[in-house]
Formats: sequence, C-alpha cells, structure tokens
Amino acid sequence: MASASWSVPALAEEVGGLRHAAVAFAHDQGVADPPLEGLRLAISEAVTNAVIHAFRTRERPGTITVTVDVSSAALVEAVVRDDGMGMSARSDSPGLGLGLGLIGSVADSVEFRAPADGVGFELLMSFRCGG
Repeated sequence: MASASWSVPALAEEVGGLRHAAVAFAHDQGVADPPLEGLRLAISEAVTNAVIHAFRTRERPGTITVTVDVSSAALVEAVVRDDGMGMSARSDSPGLGLGLGLIGSVADSVEFRAPADGVGFELLMSFRCGG
C-alpha cells in the first residue's frame, strides 16, 4: 500500500493545493479514471466543508489533514480530518448543503467518524478502481 499525507491551515486558498497534491499522488500510483475525477471532487468538497464549518467558533483557523492510501491499484481511500469542532447542524450555513450528498454520489463508501484522539472530525471516502 502506498500512502501520503498533507496538513495545511484551514484556509480557502489551501483547498486547491490539497486537492491537486492528493489527486497527483493517486495518479502517480496508477489510479486512473474512474475514480480519479470522483476523488478530485470529493476531496475538494470535504476540505471546503472543513474550512467553512469546522472552525467557525475560533478566531484563528485550525489544521486540515488529507491522507490518501492506494491499495494495489484496486482501492483508493482518502481521509479528510480537521481539528475543529466536528459536525453539527448549522442554521446559518453559508453553503447550499449539497457537499456531503455530492461526496456520497461519487464515492463507493463514506464514513463519518471521530478521530482516535477525540479531537475534530474525520471523513473517510473509499473509491474502487477500474469502474
């Protein structure tokens, strides 16, 4: 299994760089399309959600980490983790609320979970390779 991880401040201008690094890594490991475009979209949506929602009660942004694991070119797993406040309902959301549904439509599986250390939120997305 090949694995890579990137951590950046939770800022809007970091979304594109994280998306590019993760997709380039998967591509370099032999992942083609599908699921490469789905991975690109899902990571973009998940990181954007973390930037917008995870740190809204803080004066300064926290950290977002993206980890991509490629298992023998048959499966790609991506984890987007933040060290923010986790997931909760938000009546004042600046978005349309379509991100998680969009992620679910392109990933083969999606799992929401608390990180092992109990800080923040993790979104695990799995994509089968080759169709």
